[in-house]
Amino acid sequence: MTEKILAEVSKKLNVLIALSLRQLLGEKEFSGNEKRKQGVGELARYFNNMGIEAKDIAEITGAPLQSVRTLLTPKRRE
Repeated sequence: MTEKILAEVSKKLNVLIALSLRQLLGEKEFSGNEKRKQGVGELARYFNNMGIEAKDIAEITGAPLQSVRTLLTPKRRE
């Protein structure tokens, strides 16, 4: 039960972070027809350094989970 509640809270926090990020980046469209995200690697590394897991980073940035994992591999880090 506690794990389910924590997962729900985590999801809601991810939404708030994603909305804040959109505002920070000046994105105004919510159409879902978004083109390829630029700069996800830098954001992924930043969030990862803050202790956020790849699954949550993918949810926040809208990038595929596998892409985020690839960006976070040691060889890809700059």
